[in-house]
Amino acid sequence: MDTALLPHLTRELGSRFFVAPEALATVATDDSGLVALPDAVFFPKTTREIVKLLRLADRYGFPVIPRGAGTGLSGGCLATGDGGVVVVTSTMDRILALDTENLIAVVEPGVVTKTLRDAAASVGLFYPPDPASLATCTLGGNAATNAGGPACVKYGVTRDYVLGLVAVLPDGDAVRAGVATRKGVVGYDLAGLFVGSEGTLGVITELTVKLIPHPREVRATAALFPDARTAVTAVAAIMASGVTPSAVELMDRACLGLVEELLPFALPGDEAALLLLEADGDPDTAARDIGRIEALCKDAGALALLPAPDAARREALWDIRRQTSTRIHESAPVYLSEDVVVPIARIPDLISELPGLGRRFGLGVFAFGHAGDGNIHVNITGGEGSRDRCASLARALIEIVLALGGTMSGEHGIGLAKKPFVAMELSPRSIALQQGIKAVFDPKGVMNPGKVLP
Repeated sequence: MDTALLPHLTRELGSRFFVAPEALATVATDDSGLVALPDAVFFPKTTREIVKLLRLADRYGFPVIPRGAGTGLSGGCLATGDGGVVVVTSTMDRILALDTENLIAVVEPGVVTKTLRDAAASVGLFYPPDPASLATCTLGGNAATNAGGPACVKYGVTRDYVLGLVAVLPDGDAVRAGVATRKGVVGYDLAGLFVGSEGTLGVITELTVKLIPHPREVRATAALFPDARTAVTAVAAIMASGVTPSAVELMDRACLGLVEELLPFALPGDEAALLLLEADGDPDTAARDIGRIEALCKDAGALALLPAPDAARREALWDIRRQTSTRIHESAPVYLSEDVVVPIARIPDLISELPGLGRRFGLGVFAFGHAGDGNIHVNITGGEGSRDRCASLARALIEIVLALGGTMSGEHGIGLAKKPFVAMELSPRSIALQQGIKAVFDPKGVMNPGKVLP
């Protein structure tokens, strides 16, 4: 970016445009641990202000990097070596409509996911997507990465709830895509294209999302197994039984070792695995389904069950899951989170490879995640100066995942962190087609450059 432009941009964009080092530092990193300083940061309050920014970017050719709350794990909201202006949409945080007759909400991109969830629940409705950071992440960021979470095994991911949106294109024109109805097939699905595009096609400034009736009751249970293969056998049996759980979370032995004092039972052996399972619906259905899930776990070889029929005990189980993530993150100076996906039956094959990868590269490797859809979060940790080794382990992990018929990312996105690996999964023709789509939207390359595609 030509930094000589900054005084002009300051005059044009006003008091919410900052170039001071302390302001830039607030947007220089995300939860990936990567660090990159932009040249400026802009905190707009309206679509019109974003239109103005992007018209200036189109005229002068400087990069614009959209950012929500900065909870991403792939560096997708960071500046690159070209610098540029980070546009923070978390300041656009209004729920514009909560329509109980048509079961939709209209929101600005800075609305925190939990805020919408709570607002919907207050009128008996439910917004299911639940990323781990739902108390802090924003809906615009969720849409940009097509975020998921534990509930997606039953309810689907963010894309399944975005009916329509408004986005400002790289030339400064605003476009409305999608619909406010449950069906709509006029033209190509532009709204679906924006969801998951990681801010490379435009800046989302409004979302129309689908809501559903809130489940009246939630039941949970934890099941301890001698090893991951036995646990996944139970998952397969549950998913084939006609019961659709609302969460199926797996924790491997390495993870359990970090939270052992929180568990009400001793861990057997060196390969134990834990499943955290939920069922929801009306009270009779939730009770019946969790009972069926527990029976299937016993039949598959569960060593112990820990039922959680009420909210307090359910929260205690989820606290174990949350503590696992926190303790992994805090266990070492360098932390890398991979969110690979494999077919459910291949989860044990993946987990069995992890100890060897850890020994090969001299790093810590932990696995937990959404066993009901095969989305396993493989967390890699190491000491100071180990980031290159972590990246090498990630590459080796992705090779294994692809050989198992999986994909390198289920919900975190590509951003900067996974971009070096994209050509391992996508063919040259697929990459060329996607680069062509990017060029149609952004011929000057100003919109979040250097992300996602080679």
